[in-house]
Amino acid sequence: MTPAQLRRAREALNHFAVETPSWGFADTGTRFGKFFQPAAAIDLGDKLADAGHVHALTGCCPTVAVHVRWDFKPGEDPKAVARLARKHGVKIGAINPNLFQDQCYKWGSFGNHDAAIRAHALQHCVDSIAIGKAVGSEYLSLWFADGTNYPGQDSIRARKHHFEEALRACHRKLGPKQTMLVEYKPFEPAFYATDIADWGMALLLAKKAGPRAKVLVDTGHHYSAQNIEQIVAWLLDEDMLGGFHFNDRRYADDDLTLGSIDPYQVFRIFHEIHFFAADRGRRPKIAYMIDQCHNEKPKIEATIQTVVMAQELYAKAALVDHDALRRAQARNNVVAAELILKHAFFTEVTPALAAWRKSNQLPADPIAEHRRSGYARAAAADRNRRRRELGLVSDGSFA
Repeated sequence: MTPAQLRRAREALNHFAVETPSWGFADTGTRFGKFFQPAAAIDLGDKLADAGHVHALTGCCPTVAVHVRWDFKPGEDPKAVARLARKHGVKIGAINPNLFQDQCYKWGSFGNHDAAIRAHALQHCVDSIAIGKAVGSEYLSLWFADGTNYPGQDSIRARKHHFEEALRACHRKLGPKQTMLVEYKPFEPAFYATDIADWGMALLLAKKAGPRAKVLVDTGHHYSAQNIEQIVAWLLDEDMLGGFHFNDRRYADDDLTLGSIDPYQVFRIFHEIHFFAADRGRRPKIAYMIDQCHNEKPKIEATIQTVVMAQELYAKAALVDHDALRRAQARNNVVAAELILKHAFFTEVTPALAAWRKSNQLPADPIAEHRRSGYARAAAADRNRRRRELGLVSDGSFA
């Protein structure tokens, strides 16, 4: 790296933070089952401890996304949860309502034809907004499993109208510092018509909801042929990109560690963000979040892998020579323009990461330090003992 590149990469790292998900530290699985891990978190205290450990090793994960149904007990004081997070060196980040697990949501939540169920879902979101205000969260993150599986099953237009009405009502309850993120997904569990199936649908619904509604892009929620960085560029240009859920995929929503399949794609996404910032003279406010659950990899190690890869790719994208790129584009020099991106992507940024970690008094190798620390062994011993005391079987349920 040249001295100028080193400065640019370190400057980018100074402004990059990524949120870890509470659910990523607990035992989770697929529709076919789970493979349990002895060090997996049992409760929110464990999740926050694990998140704090990851932040202490990486220095860029100061907040933790939470799921209301999974992480807050009925009647629990949200401020007590915020204090617990601070005890572990992190803060509560995005608040995620659960609009897919209750039996009443069989036919949908905001898209349900039953007004009483739509009201039930809306009240859960209002309660989630109140929790967010109490813990100082800036984001309400909305993902819906709503949709239909067969032609003619329900009115597509009526479901759209139900969503518009509910999202507007939800937006009216936001605090002045809160942003509502609307996520999309092309399929699963709905396979004929998912109610918010793509970024255009999410964009229209967010714009109709109100000025503090933005689109959330989950990198796994796309068909394999889709150009995600083009979607990102359009949303940036419309000032409608609110956040990301980062993971990698070979087919669709695979929840793989970031960069394990296509690191160049993530680089290209980050490049569009840096290019936008260079053109506009300001960094866009974007919530960078991880959304992954791991059955095979150790959960903390997988999270650290994703975080370190995100830092590396973000730093690489900051090295693109924007002036040279604009000149190549103006001359229609396709080869030169592509090579400018490739040059940045293939630049070794290890020196910048090492310098940044040293200046922030962080371990040079976060995964190696995690293994040396014995954290996973101690957590496994403690959590297995507590499972036995609580009478829990391996899946977290009572025997």
